[in-house]
Amino acid sequence: MWRQVALEAFPDAGIREPIGASALAEAELRLGRSLPTELKQLLLESNGVIGRTHVDTVWTVDQIVEQNLFFWSDESLARLYMSFDAFLFFGDNGGGDQFAFVQKPERADVFVWEHESDSRRWVANDLRDYLGRSLSAGGDDWYQ
Repeated sequence: MWRQVALEAFPDAGIREPIGASALAEAELRLGRSLPTELKQLLLESNGVIGRTHVDTVWTVDQIVEQNLFFWSDESLARLYMSFDAFLFFGDNGGGDQFAFVQKPERADVFVWEHESDSRRWVANDLRDYLGRSLSAGGDDWYQ
């Protein structure tokens, strides 16, 4: 289903090999929290999605773990920005802005964190809406 959603929005989307349930369980263990159900389903079909201009519209499971652990624990980021603890980042625009689910409180909505201003704002209703908007738009700054 998720492969089809991505390819309908952008026929040239990069679809990766899927991951197994054990890789998802390991990722959740490393993160200390659950991944959203829709994101898990997508990763079981494609370990990330590559969008226009080769942007990681949805990161691989390894990127998701590494980037979130970094954002949640890096002291230099903590001095510069508000806390990222409520977010689960899963993709970017290729220029520094990151896309995330809010997990505290848990929501299906997708938000963008704009790194220059530390603003955090809504951009999509859920993962399906995010893929449709980000992959079908004309550029990597579709959310502006």
